[in-house]
Amino acid sequence: MSVTLPRHEDLMLPTLKVLDELGGSGSNDEINDAVIAGQGFSQAQLDVVYEKSGAPVLVDRLSWARSYLKMPGFLASAGRGVWVLTDAGREALSLNSDQLRKKVNEAYRRLNAERQKKSAIENAEAHKAEDEANWSDRLLAKLKSIEPAAFERLAQRLLRESGFVKVEVTGKAGDGGIDGVGVLRMNLISFQVLFQCKRYAGSVSAGTVRDFRGAMQGRADKGLIITTGTFTTDAKREATRDGAPAIDLVDGELLCQLLKERGLGVTVRQVVVEEVDIDAGFFDGL
Repeated sequence: MSVTLPRHEDLMLPTLKVLDELGGSGSNDEINDAVIAGQGFSQAQLDVVYEKSGAPVLVDRLSWARSYLKMPGFLASAGRGVWVLTDAGREALSLNSDQLRKKVNEAYRRLNAERQKKSAIENAEAHKAEDEANWSDRLLAKLKSIEPAAFERLAQRLLRESGFVKVEVTGKAGDGGIDGVGVLRMNLISFQVLFQCKRYAGSVSAGTVRDFRGAMQGRADKGLIITTGTFTTDAKREATRDGAPAIDLVDGELLCQLLKERGLGVTVRQVVVEEVDIDAGFFDGL
């Protein structure tokens, strides 16, 4: 003969009432014992267990009842297996089983929708980060494949697009690594800037920065090194060393962003993602 057991939603109102009788709080065992005694469950019902785990089904459903009551804020977990009846839970004591079930279902749908929305946002951000990495990697691979002279012309175009004037590519052999010169105008002030292009796969060292500074000594106000690679920590420290002319550094990551912002070889298309939510309350109110 099969044994009929209450569903977890049938145990929610008895759980609220038991917690109220216990003074507003109780442990898992205290709540289980009080609900079981109050509902008069038979030993046959208590003996029903899950086939695989052997755990009592009724005790598990009581646990689920508490978890669902937490969703609308009727119960709060105080930790260490202790549950607390909230003010909202005390107000819910005036509801019948159907009304309580409806409140819990509404909270479940709301929380589920919030989780799905959060998950969608996290997935979108993850895809965006992945796309960012993919496009910049592809761009850097392309930049590393072009001729050095083409990379210098790209740097010239980038500087012009960034507000420099009189930008010239020199590329003279034995010129200390100086590849070009330009003038940066800021309101009434102008700066003579020498730049160097490094189509690297690795890192630019501090020695390269020092050599470039030595070559620009007395010839310009500022220096700029543009690379498809990165700069070592020592190179960054050398670029801003006290008492020496400052040298600005543009690594591969920043170079990609600059090219993207100025639309130089990079096209950005806006993709609209449609999100559809179901208003369950609309149907419930029909």
